[in-house]
Amino acid sequence: MGSSKGVSFNPSRDIPDLSGKVILVTGGNSGLGEESILQLAKHKPAKIFMGARSEAKANEAINKIRKIIQDANIVFLEMDLASFASVKKATQQVLATTDRLDILMNNAGIMATPAAVTTDGYEIQFGTNHMGHALLNKLLLPLLEKTAAEPNSDVRIVTLSSVAHTMAPKEGVVFSEVTSPMESTSSWTRYGQSKLANIYFTAQMAKLYPKIKSVSVHPGVVSTNLAVSGPSQTYKLLRPLFYFLNRYLFTSVGKGALNQLWAATGKREDIKQGGFYYPVGVEYKASLLVTDTEFAGHLWEFTERELQDHGY
Repeated sequence: MGSSKGVSFNPSRDIPDLSGKVILVTGGNSGLGEESILQLAKHKPAKIFMGARSEAKANEAINKIRKIIQDANIVFLEMDLASFASVKKATQQVLATTDRLDILMNNAGIMATPAAVTTDGYEIQFGTNHMGHALLNKLLLPLLEKTAAEPNSDVRIVTLSSVAHTMAPKEGVVFSEVTSPMESTSSWTRYGQSKLANIYFTAQMAKLYPKIKSVSVHPGVVSTNLAVSGPSQTYKLLRPLFYFLNRYLFTSVGKGALNQLWAATGKREDIKQGGFYYPVGVEYKASLLVTDTEFAGHLWEFTERELQDHGY
């Protein structure tokens, strides 16, 4: 599994007992999120919040998982990451119903979608993949820190990035333009920008909150709805190609979820704080990430300022 220097990770065997732990997975009703919840649920966590926009789709996924694990305690958490108000409402539900949070998996995302903006005016991919998750993490930080302060705790934030971070604009994030649809920038470049932001934001989170293990991961090129829905809307003529690639060449969801499951539950000492991993457990060490701590700080400040301007 993974490359020759990767980690062999078998969820059934290698995920430890999760008794008493509370987990939140965004985008949990399909693809990698659903698979992660299924595998985590097998190890008896106290509760798993399934972040999803659609209650019907979430319930369908929950019922599917319960056919395998009858007593899985999975709770639908209504959340649209393209809306700060929706994210705030979701965190209020979490804070009202649990006194701990051990694993936060920032799994949801959109990819290569047509140009648009979120409810709060951000380029749709940057706004959903980065800003929405940034607000979620900010509002849940007190609970994560409280849990991390307990003896023998192991609190983690795992954020899904992508190999597409390499498609980001040369300046990384075009801060002057992310509050617009960025129509003149290609959809893949905009996606790359949002995924690069995920990596840097994670690195800064790791630095500022050392008691919480924060890592980002690239799952591999995985066969999910995400791989088809965004690109096939944006590049209609290529739609048959995306379906073909998705079906025959991409990694299965079961295999695709291994990297994030390893990051969320693997041996803590094997996982580097602020690290970025390719599947499975292969640290990505390209110079840009190692050297550009200044950019990470700049992104963090920009994000904080934006969230404050919106009253958060």
